[in-house]
Order: sequence, then C-alpha cells, then structure tokens
Amino acid sequence: MVLSTAAHAQGNGPGVRGGRAAGLGNASVTLSDVWSIGNNVAGLGQLTRPEVGVYANNQYLIRELNNASLAAALPLGRIADGTSAKAAPHGVVGVELQRFGGKLYSEQRVGLGYGYRLGLVSIGARADVLQVSIEGLGSRRTAALSLGGQAEVIPQKLTFGAYLYNLNQAKLADYQNERVPTVLKAGLSYRPTSKVLLVVETEKDVELDADFKAGLEYQVLEALTLRAGVATLSEQVTGGAGLHFGRLHLNYAAGWHNALGLSQHLSVNLRLEAKAQPQPTDQP
Repeated sequence: MVLSTAAHAQGNGPGVRGGRAAGLGNASVTLSDVWSIGNNVAGLGQLTRPEVGVYANNQYLIRELNNASLAAALPLGRIADGTSAKAAPHGVVGVELQRFGGKLYSEQRVGLGYGYRLGLVSIGARADVLQVSIEGLGSRRTAALSLGGQAEVIPQKLTFGAYLYNLNQAKLADYQNERVPTVLKAGLSYRPTSKVLLVVETEKDVELDADFKAGLEYQVLEALTLRAGVATLSEQVTGGAGLHFGRLHLNYAAGWHNALGLSQHLSVNLRLEAKAQPQPTDQP
C-alpha cells in the first residue's frame, strides 16, 4: 500500500490543485475558483472576475516529490458594475502550467480549459499536453482530454459535481501499453449555513481501487477559514487554513500519512478587478 500511495500522489493523474482542496482531503469536484482548472474545469464557469494563482506542494518531505503550478482564469465578456450576475456572458477560459519531480524524473504539463455556466448548471472541457522526462532515457509527450460538470441540486445549498480526466486514454509508450491514468471523480457539497461547507467525493482510477474523500470547511471569521479532511486510498488525514485579505486569498494545508509522513500545500490566489463597464449616455 505504501508504494501505491506514493505512485498515486502524481503519476500524471489529475492530482491536487490549491491549498483549499488539499485541506479538504482533495474532495474538490464541486469547488469553484482558479484551481478548478485542474480540480474540475466546470467550476471555472462560476467565476465573474479574472483570477490568477500559484501553488506549491511537497509530498512526504522528499525533494523529488515537489510540485508547482501557475494558473490563470479570464471571464469572457463584460459584466456591468453593480450587477449580481453569477456567470460571465461568454464563459471563462483558463490556463495552467505545472511541473512535478526532480532531476532524474519529472512531469510537465500545459493545460487549457473552458467553463460555461447556464442557470444552475456548469460544464467545462480541458486539453492537456503532458511530458514525462527520465534522465538518460529521454522524454515522451502525449495529449489528454477531460470533461466536467456541476449542478446546483438545491440552489446555494447542495451541489453535485463530476469530472472525467483523460477520457481519450492517452498513451505514453508502446512498451506494456503505458497510458496516462483515466480517472472519474463524482461528489456532493452541502452548505447547511453560510459559514459551513461539507464535501464528499469518490475518485476511481480505472486501474486502482476507489478513493473516498470527505472534508469540512468552517469560516471562523470573515478573514479566517479552517478545514479538515480525509482520503481513504492515500490513507491521509488533512487540515488547513485560509486567510482572506480583500482580493488576496492565502491557503495552507498539511496531510499526514502514518508510514510516509507529512505533506504540505500552499497556494496564493489573487482576484483581479475587471475593467469598468462603460456607462450609457443620453447625449446625442
């Protein structure tokens, strides 16, 4: 189980994006922020302002298991100031750059995604170019396609999300028919009050056992949020905190595995102000 846990940590799979998701045991398929570009691209459809983020994590205090990501999301079409619009008129486009590993073994990816919200439903699609490099053996590239969806079953209370990663079963090498993992995630989030969020999720890699994940988020103060989570397949318990300073969000999380030890996650998100909508004039 220890070896499979370490392999499951990355392995060109969907992985973890952002300190918030990490603190919730990576039960992230219903979340909506800039890191939806990797957690469930449909979540981009709920963004109404441009957002950028950086994310770094280390697995089990091993330098070769470092991971870093840079992401940006841009709503298409202007939203008039003072309106309560819940979606950009023409959807949201997102991009992500990611690198995992060290000198001997590394993985890189460039991802481009698009999310669109219509009423209570959001849909999204993402395309990845993946590269795996092994010192002395060269590198391999391939492309993966992914689809996601979210729906508010009970508006502002209960949300369902699903994400299919690598639906085209991209191949990395002919030897032993090595392919990028194909993963299906599905889950629910429930908000009993404005300050509490409960999330549950099941993730199934076609070649691994199902992973059940659950998390709890509690907004202690307007600027402080606490989180806890658990993931069964990776045998981790997680916890974290988020600090909010206006448009700047700082999220930290830590995960503990009994055999492998500590993992740490840190992300910083900045929400930008959109350009002001020109106001109509009565002048001829």
